[in-house]
Amino acid sequence: MQNGRLKGNLEMFTAKVFSGLNENALRYLLPTWMGALTGVVLRLGFGSLFFWVIGMFKHDKAPGASTRDIITLIGVGMFFVYGYMWTLLEGLSYTTPISSSIFISLQPVWVYIICLFLGTEKLSKGKVAGIVIGFAGALLCVLTQKSGAIASDPLKGNLFCLGSSVLFASYLVIEKRYLRRLTSATVSKWTFLGGLIPAIVVVCFTGWDARVLTQNVFSVPMLVLMFVLIFPTSVSYLLQDFALKELPATVVALYGDLILIVAAIASYVLGQDVFSWWQIVAILLMLGSVYLVEVAESKTAPAPTVTSPSRR
Repeated sequence: MQNGRLKGNLEMFTAKVFSGLNENALRYLLPTWMGALTGVVLRLGFGSLFFWVIGMFKHDKAPGASTRDIITLIGVGMFFVYGYMWTLLEGLSYTTPISSSIFISLQPVWVYIICLFLGTEKLSKGKVAGIVIGFAGALLCVLTQKSGAIASDPLKGNLFCLGSSVLFASYLVIEKRYLRRLTSATVSKWTFLGGLIPAIVVVCFTGWDARVLTQNVFSVPMLVLMFVLIFPTSVSYLLQDFALKELPATVVALYGDLILIVAAIASYVLGQDVFSWWQIVAILLMLGSVYLVEVAESKTAPAPTVTSPSRR
């Protein structure tokens, strides 16, 4: 049991380090080496292939998806999966990885608000306090960040990232319903395929923009792209699923804070952002927000349930 929990924590730590570095890797690629719309096609195309292959080799006792399930999951992918990936990459084209990660950290807050409207959650002082603090951190980020060489249009980029966090939270609420009876590979392969459909259609009208693919396979841009496709887009998903077998969902969710911490450290080291006390305050507010929401959730939940953690 103890070894299982240790293994689960190591898996989650590795998965979230990949997700944090994903912000910096995408910022390096966008928009110099590829356009946001083309980047979505590459991520969804690789991820779709990955999960279809995993589904072919993974045999379990879980029931298969019905025709109605498949149609619904494809529709969810077309709107929510494509939507959050496009807005995330579009936002990173204009803002910094730290700012993007601040809005990603709002995901548990949006999930709670959506469930509140759906009637599956009740008002809680701790969660409301977390929401207020989280919005304060996001607002501080939006109002204090200035345009410059590092962020060409931070307001526009931050608004896109805000939209991405809302779309992703909505996707998680829907996904949770299907993960109760379908495997993660089944859900992901259909939603990724659904997201790939509009991604290809849009690129047919806007044009293919992937200068990174003209580079040598061992060049820095290509190595960064391969990292994005293999690790944050695919491997981290599997590590999260493995960890959920060993750890309570509340513990898994708290690892989402690691994305913000890793992205912040990497951004300062790589020169993708400049140090700002206002930004540090915003980060601390976001971490405090998520902590309050998750602690309140752990007190109200009757028992740990398997939920899908943040996937970026």
